[in-house]
Amino acid sequence: MKYYVIVNPISGRGLGERSIPQIETYMKEKGLDFKLARTERVWHAAELAENAARDGYDVIVCASGDGTVNEAINGLMRAKKGGYNSVAFTVLGIGTGNDFAGGTGIPTNLTEGLDALIANKRKKIDIGFVKGGDYPEGRYFGNGIGVGFDAAVGNEAVKVRWTRGLPAYLIGVIKTVFLYYNPAQVEITLDDNETIRQTSLMISVMNGKRMGGGFQMAPNSKADDGCFDLCIAETASKGRILRMIPYFIKGTQEALPEIQMKRARKVSIKSLDVTFPAHADGEFICLDGSHLTLELLPQELEIIHA
Repeated sequence: MKYYVIVNPISGRGLGERSIPQIETYMKEKGLDFKLARTERVWHAAELAENAARDGYDVIVCASGDGTVNEAINGLMRAKKGGYNSVAFTVLGIGTGNDFAGGTGIPTNLTEGLDALIANKRKKIDIGFVKGGDYPEGRYFGNGIGVGFDAAVGNEAVKVRWTRGLPAYLIGVIKTVFLYYNPAQVEITLDDNETIRQTSLMISVMNGKRMGGGFQMAPNSKADDGCFDLCIAETASKGRILRMIPYFIKGTQEALPEIQMKRARKVSIKSLDVTFPAHADGEFICLDGSHLTLELLPQELEIIHA
């Protein structure tokens, strides 16, 4: 088998670049046929992944955080539309959140990820597709979409330079509580047969389980079950939001009166007043969005997992 390793050198506050010697040494010791490439710009990972699939590589390995993983998935899906659909995908978790890996059964640290690569245990997972905001033609995602408060938290978390993972996102939550507090009134339509209208603090549409390095937005979600799992939070006071945080870390937020947990294959989110920010796998798809449509594509991507 031929392996193509995509490394984002700035992922994990520079952990990507520092991890390259370990990756290369491990793969050489195991006798693997591989090529390693560093990303150099936005959407470079999508280009590298698509071209590698078209060039006949068997496995695409993304050593990065969730944003670069998202780009690689988009490249692989583009290649698949072109008829190149035999490639497998996996992640070496060196990013800030590693939420895609954590929600699909891929190890979230480098050493265990390399071991899983050799073990070559595979399964097919679902992929999401979202249209709207800055991507009217659509963008694929592997883990989830966050609308409102969740997206604003991610924007603050990336500004935290001295830590990563859950601590960075907790700092982002605290900052966002006091900086972003203008939730939109929205109309959420699920599978064209259920409509929810409310002022929503946050809407998470999940294929995976978690966001923000450890917030269990959809603890019962499975990435291969053919449905999105939604966590829909009604607006709440600043103090109430802070008291809700432990529930999301433990994945017990369904017990809260402000929370609705839903399942659907198609989702429409439309603002009825102010615009909203939104992200896909941690990458912004809009800062001032008004309407998103999402569709789940079942069994679209083969991954190597633990």
